[in-house]
Amino acid sequence: MTVATRVIACLDVDDGRVVKGVNFANLRDAGDPVELARSYDAQGVDELTFLDVTASSGDRETTFDVVRRTAEQIFIPLTVGGGVRTVEDVDRLLRAGADKVGVNTAAIARPELIAEIADRFGAQVLVLSADVRRRRADDGSLTDDFVMTTHGGRTPVDLDAVAWCARAQELGAGEILLNSMDADGTKDGFDLPLIRAVRAAVTVPLIASGGAGRVEHFAPAVHAGADAVLAASVFHFGDLTVGEVKAAMRADGIEVR
Repeated sequence: MTVATRVIACLDVDDGRVVKGVNFANLRDAGDPVELARSYDAQGVDELTFLDVTASSGDRETTFDVVRRTAEQIFIPLTVGGGVRTVEDVDRLLRAGADKVGVNTAAIARPELIAEIADRFGAQVLVLSADVRRRRADDGSLTDDFVMTTHGGRTPVDLDAVAWCARAQELGAGEILLNSMDADGTKDGFDLPLIRAVRAAVTVPLIASGGAGRVEHFAPAVHAGADAVLAASVFHFGDLTVGEVKAAMRADGIEVR
């Protein structure tokens, strides 16, 4: 039985508002998260991901009130990430209405956190949020060597991204949200070599994120190994609808919900 490919809308939230930039910089306002969540649910999106993009860099908690109000408006799975540091944070987010919780910065600082969360709540609750950059060569060109970043993509870490995703799966991560920082917001398409590299190293579901700009960008990400495709700005600013994305993937022979 083939599992249908999921289409996920992402709300990058800063100070209670949805924002979107390019390569995680020059953020501009994209609206109220509760209203956008309601609209995506009505459009037929399969899941919603809510990322508090400045919680880790600002050293504060995720905005639980906004999560709670968002969760009340939708009837689809909600993943929340940003500023998650402890098992207690996960517990509070689940009580606020999240179905899954994403971790990145705190898990890189202390990998045992992944096992602690998975042991208490189950692997299905835990999403490894992997913000990945390509390493640059001496001449400044991008290589096919992938490394991790933390604090909402602001801090590069000398940690091999493919090896880290594999280790996170071993520790108990049930899903990987694979975000290409180089492709983020560019609308030039997903980073297919990155998807292929991580797919070869893990068996858990893989969400492709970063770079969606046109309907024809989504199917190649699935063919490269993604189980779900995520987009933000193209949905927020009305460039594409969820229905158009699903129709294009269906026309490419991909089963969608």
